[in-house]
Amino acid sequence: MAVDGQQIRQDEWHYQWANYETTTDFLFYEWIHPRTLEDFRGRRVLDAGCGPGHHVRLAASVAASVVGVDLNTSDLAQEKLAGLENVTIVQGDIAVYQPETPVDVVYCVGVIHHTDDPDRTFENLKRMCRAGGLLIVWCYSREGNELVWRFVEPLRKHILRRMSRRAVAAISDVITALMYPIVFTVYRLPLPMLPFYEYFQDFRRMSFRRNMLNVFDKLNAPQTDFIARERIERWFNAEDFEDVSITSYRGVSWRGSGRVRLHG
Repeated sequence: MAVDGQQIRQDEWHYQWANYETTTDFLFYEWIHPRTLEDFRGRRVLDAGCGPGHHVRLAASVAASVVGVDLNTSDLAQEKLAGLENVTIVQGDIAVYQPETPVDVVYCVGVIHHTDDPDRTFENLKRMCRAGGLLIVWCYSREGNELVWRFVEPLRKHILRRMSRRAVAAISDVITALMYPIVFTVYRLPLPMLPFYEYFQDFRRMSFRRNMLNVFDKLNAPQTDFIARERIERWFNAEDFEDVSITSYRGVSWRGSGRVRLHG
């Protein structure tokens, strides 16, 4: 929800990241592919939508400096990252926030599709980068998620949003438990036509609590805009970017990155 062009704070995110934490670093490395932490080494980096700061910590291990920006959970990130001298946490809306000077690398992982206007947010992310700077985005794809945006989203909007977060978490626990017998039997068969077949490969690599977090994230988010391939290709257009990479991840999300062109 936005007021006068700026998104307002959403308690759902603070509840989520005060109660759950991701320890699956391998996902971050896969989400930013083909980029790696080496692209951050010695650079000024900005995490747009840093949540409680789990990805900031990874970036800070090699970057010269990292700024984490988040509207809802900056207090959690400050607490968790206290003591990292090359890290600064800022409370701000990534759709409008601008650093004092453009940075070398901006990444926005799992956040842009939850903003009020992803197109507007992307344009602002682009302005955060210096000419020649690297912009990385990972977002949910419209392709491969039809069951979610046709059935889960209406349920979330009309019923789950009115429930307590504790109740939604309990529902997420039950759903996750019910998924295990199917994912570890039927989805081990060579049946790639099944929905979310690739996605469940990651499910089998993670703990129950981490899988439950994925389910809870889908049911807890105040809003989600699933991004079609045409849309992310428009974001990383040839006029504004070079060295562009756009690939599907597990059939349910996009990995997009490119270097901002120097104009004029």
